[in-house]
Amino acid sequence: QVQLVESGGGLVQAGGSLRLSCAASGRTFINYNMAWFRQAPGKEREFVAAIKSSGGSTMHADSVKDRFTISRENAENTVYLQMNRLKPEDTAVYYCAAGFVYGSSPGRYDYWGQGTQVTVSS
Repeated sequence: QVQLVESGGGLVQAGGSLRLSCAASGRTFINYNMAWFRQAPGKEREFVAAIKSSGGSTMHADSVKDRFTISRENAENTVYLQMNRLKPEDTAVYYCAAGFVYGSSPGRYDYWGQGTQVTVSS
């Protein structure tokens, strides 16, 4: 089992930055690929970023690739999402996910956190 808990969300002004954290429990954390997804009111859940279990490869959605960076610290069982130059359209609930398959589709991931709210004001 993998338990995921997101933190770091909040209210920021456009152009600001936030760093989201996803703390994972269990000794098998290093075996999982990790990802961030987000869902805004009235919209489908969309892919944000993913990172392989080794941390050697990452992918980012086109909408965030120049502003967001996913990383992981396996020794701390934690995945991060550094978000810079935030825009109002980034407002959403952000979810951390874990799975054995590396990809951008939410169906590829087996475990999910409860989500953390990010609100960007104009």
